Amino acid sequence: MARLRQERAVRTREKIVLAAASVFEERGFARASISEILARAGVTKGALYFHFPSKEALAQGVMAAQGDALELPGGTAGLQNLIDLTLYLAGALQRDPLFRAGVRLAVEQAAFGMRDTTPYQLWIEAFGVQLVAAKERGEMWPHVEPERIARLLVGAYSGIQLLSKFYTDRADLPERVAEMWRCLLPGIAVPGMVAHLRIDEPLAALSSVPEGGLRPAPVPAGGEPVS
Repeated sequence: MARLRQERAVRTREKIVLAAASVFEERGFARASISEILARAGVTKGALYFHFPSKEALAQGVMAAQGDALELPGGTAGLQNLIDLTLYLAGALQRDPLFRAGVRLAVEQAAFGMRDTTPYQLWIEAFGVQLVAAKERGEMWPHVEPERIARLLVGAYSGIQLLSKFYTDRADLPERVAEMWRCLLPGIAVPGMVAHLRIDEPLAALSSVPEGGLRPAPVPAGGEPVS
């Protein structure tokens, strides 16, 4: 009986988070209402407040859960895998409401009294894994520092997705990400590597992110040296 109650509580929490994500993504934090979230989730106010004592806590829960809807591309870590990852994320931002809501709330979080760098730091670390592997494989210039490039990438990507949201509701986001790489790669990748990297070819994963999302997969590390 206790296990059934626990499973029911987990399902209820997931329903609340997904409903809140859809409302936050559409309206933003300030205009989102608890009553609309309750209606979409199909739960009572008591059930919601059992899991989230305030609207701010609910927003934080959506931010924390944004990565739960992603299955990151596998493959050998390095520059191509990093490019593939950023293109995959562009597709996820077009299709996955939980990821979109988490990104929007991370940008708006000052409106509800938060200053949480965790969502950005997680992506800095994920990108950094790929860049460290790329340097070990001889894909990047010796003077390039992976941590600095990872921070630059996350900042640039955040701005690019915002511009794409404003201009085309992210319809052109993959093209904008490809443009970012065309500008960045000559400064970090060795000349012989740039010509072999796929930037413009769409990934199958971009058109296969379901509305409910997928479970996260670890970003691989390491790799064989480039011949």
